[in-house]
Amino acid sequence: MNWDKLRIFHAVAEAGSFTHAGETLNLSQSAISRQISSLEHELGMTLFHRHARGLLRTEQGELLYTTTKDVRHKLAIAETVLMDSTGGPRGPLKVTTTVAFGSIWLTPRVKEFIDLYPEITLTLLLTDEEINLGMREADVAIRLNPPTQPDLVQRRLMTLHNHVYAAPEYLKAHTMPQSIGDLGSHNLVVYGENFHPPTAHVNWLLDAAIETGVKPKNLLMVNNIYGIYRAVQSGVGIAALPDYTVRQVSNLVRILPEITGPSFDSYFVYSEELRHSKRVNVFRDFLLRKISETDF
Repeated sequence: MNWDKLRIFHAVAEAGSFTHAGETLNLSQSAISRQISSLEHELGMTLFHRHARGLLRTEQGELLYTTTKDVRHKLAIAETVLMDSTGGPRGPLKVTTTVAFGSIWLTPRVKEFIDLYPEITLTLLLTDEEINLGMREADVAIRLNPPTQPDLVQRRLMTLHNHVYAAPEYLKAHTMPQSIGDLGSHNLVVYGENFHPPTAHVNWLLDAAIETGVKPKNLLMVNNIYGIYRAVQSGVGIAALPDYTVRQVSNLVRILPEITGPSFDSYFVYSEELRHSKRVNVFRDFLLRKISETDF
């Protein structure tokens, strides 16, 4: 099988359409369609079901996609090893972490890393979903839970703590709550129950209120911690937040000081195959240094 055609097939299988694959490969839709038709003719089988909303892989297409994905994974590893075999750290490095930690703590610090290592091309993938490092969807991850994927190297980074916060403007308009029982006359901003939170017990403040028989006046549900942080900043209501969100530049006030939420450890995680990668190692050391300078 011709590798160029397999490369195009892989892009189409991931994109789900000739048009989106063409944007990725910088090829016309018709050129990609011809290559896929030619590959199907050579193999004597249909690889995609065509329909109005895009393409669906057939059983044979799914098998071929799994194979091409594995080949691309091995090629990415080989590229890393080759780049790290000569000279200093250089090449692409894709880092994934949660939306909130990446937006609030990590991104303000990456300029220094880029200045230190200009030959490393850094990409940040901010998502609360757990990215598959084993298949090189990212090179390294900063996780707020121990990794669930097998065969990953993990290094504990720091312990993160949670407390209750509100904006001065909100407190001025609604008065300062003196106990958890006072939350019945306040608005709470919480993590939406149908979403996948980055840590366990993310709605611990709401749970504590309900356990004491208190029903907040209003609830705003948001699907990530950064959104909750911004909502509280704007004066929408009260929320349980990790301390790192307000230890930077923030106007938020810690309230109900007798109430402390769960603490959790964070981890620097990467594939065993990247254990000796210079890019991974210098980024890990940079993180550890910046963490040592931060009060979490």
